[in-house]
Amino acid sequence: MTVALDQLLLDVLVCPEDHGTLLYVPSASCLYNPRLRRKYAITEDIPVMLVDEAEEVADDAEHEALVAAAEGSTGGG
Repeated sequence: MTVALDQLLLDVLVCPEDHGTLLYVPSASCLYNPRLRRKYAITEDIPVMLVDEAEEVADDAEHEALVAAAEGSTGGG
């Protein structure tokens, strides 16, 4: 299921661990930190911004797919 988040919310959300920007991946219903390779789930339209509940992405192919999906959803930005 694709989740739509408000752009104002996306503009202020940062990774709770490194405080860097996150990539929004609507097709995976998550926010993704490519620096730490962590996915933060979006459950019932609410981002779960807890480090303990984030999913680590160890697979290079999954990492690249998430980055590409995020870039595709924002028109390359």
